[in-house]
This record gives sequence, structure tokens and C-alpha cells, in this order.
Amino acid sequence: MKLNELHDNEGASRRKKRVARGPGSGKGKTAGRGIKGQKSRSGVSINAYEGGQMPLYRRLPKRGFNKPNRKAWAVVNLGAIEKFIEAGKLDASATIDEAALVASGLVRRKLDGIRVLAKGEVTRKVELVVSGASKAAIEAVEKAGGSLKTATTEAAAAE
Repeated sequence: MKLNELHDNEGASRRKKRVARGPGSGKGKTAGRGIKGQKSRSGVSINAYEGGQMPLYRRLPKRGFNKPNRKAWAVVNLGAIEKFIEAGKLDASATIDEAALVASGLVRRKLDGIRVLAKGEVTRKVELVVSGASKAAIEAVEKAGGSLKTATTEAAAAE
């Protein structure tokens, strides 16, 4: 077999239909667009246009609400924290705060704060200081003998 003998399988590629190339082509003159009208012209975009009728996307009511000042939390699960401690990327003897979680690579960036959730379990005593946590996560850490402080609990303690 030589390079000049290589070719596609029969029927693998089809030739492009050349329109507007005379009456013998079967797609001559108007090139299959019919006669006159908006769609026969070039540069026409009429998606969702319903001929002057109120379009569907305007007939249907608006739904929902997007809060403009919503907080975006970076979420961490207890199981992931346990894995990083076992791998030696986090030090369980020291206080694990948001800066330590970012430095270890467990969280890419802080966003509006880090929130700990209770998926997975923690088996060793750890001291966590984060922006937020679920009640189940706080209970799980305290059950293992550790402590989990959040921004809300520290604000309450200061009062």
C-alpha cells in the first residue's frame, strides 16, 4: 500500500451541494430559498420570532428570584478533612483554620467563607475555626473530642 493509494471507504464522505449554479444543478436561480420574502434574503435571523404575535418567552410569567448579595461558600466535608490529615497535608495537633485549608489545597479559594458539612466522619480530635458549619458537623467533631468554632459562635461568645 502506498500513500497515493489511500482513500476513504465508499460512501464515507459526501460532496457539498453547490447551490445557485444554474438550472441544470437542480438548485439553480433561487438556490432552494423560494421567491422573495424575509427568509430568501441574506443576513436574516428570526429565532423565536412569531410573526408579530407575542413570543412564547414573553407570554410566560417570570419565575424565581436571584438574590444580588448572596453569599457563596466554599464547602468542605468532614471526610475530606480526615483524608487530608491522614495524608499529612493538614496538622491535626494545630488549629485548622481557613488559611490552613487553602494552603493544604483542600479548598481552592475562600470565597465568602468556608462552610464545613458532615459528610464522612472524623475519628481524631481536631480543632477547626471556619466561617460556618452545619449542626451535624459540629456534633460529629465534638463527638470525636474536638471543637468546631464558627464566625457566629465566636460573635455570640464575644457578647
